[in-house]
Amino acid sequence: MDPLRLGFPATALHEAAAAAVARVLEAHDHEVEAIALPPGAPRDGIDLFVAAWLAPGEAMSDLMQPIGLVYRPSLIWCVLADAPKRIDELAACPELDRRIVVPANTQVADAAARVRDAYDLAGSGYVIDPLPEAQAFAWAQAADHTHVVPLTRPHELLHTGPWRVLLDPLVALGVEQQACILLRAGLRETLDRDLIDELDELTLGNKVVSAMAHAIRLDGMSAEAAADAWQRGKLTPRG
Repeated sequence: MDPLRLGFPATALHEAAAAAVARVLEAHDHEVEAIALPPGAPRDGIDLFVAAWLAPGEAMSDLMQPIGLVYRPSLIWCVLADAPKRIDELAACPELDRRIVVPANTQVADAAARVRDAYDLAGSGYVIDPLPEAQAFAWAQAADHTHVVPLTRPHELLHTGPWRVLLDPLVALGVEQQACILLRAGLRETLDRDLIDELDELTLGNKVVSAMAHAIRLDGMSAEAAADAWQRGKLTPRG
């Protein structure tokens, strides 16, 4: 039997979720070939993809079929300070840094532009600064009580930092999404029914994915070791 080609976006977050799915496939005696895909890469030749972030009710193409609900991602803005509580209070906090760094060409950056416009943050001196992903991550990791930090949830930094999520009364960041596994069309009919059921019921949750991503990116674990720690109950979800 040929290996199942398991694709995922090339980030610690997605690698963590993919490693957990790979564990399920291997438990059903399938060999797995994990493939990290750069942003925007086609999914040609991929048997399973982990994970697609879909809005509730969003339709997929006929080439890939969603299954399961692995976690519930969302876009968030965070602070370490005690105030403000809401995004619409940012203008009234002169102690906050007006520079907001985002990873360029990502959902986080696109959402930041919507938030800036919806809350007229430019009028209060706020500047959105898109940087390469590694630089934006380093900025967020080094954030202090003056920074407003856009993140995804789950995220490896949420596992450790005492972040507080700002309320978004205008829903400018968008709604909570659903992270689903995508199956190549026709694959469902070739896999064992018990495996399909297990994939459909696999729920890691945001905190577990944050913990696994933290283990991979910041603790230096391999994805396989992080998935093993999750299976054995050795990861303590916090963020």
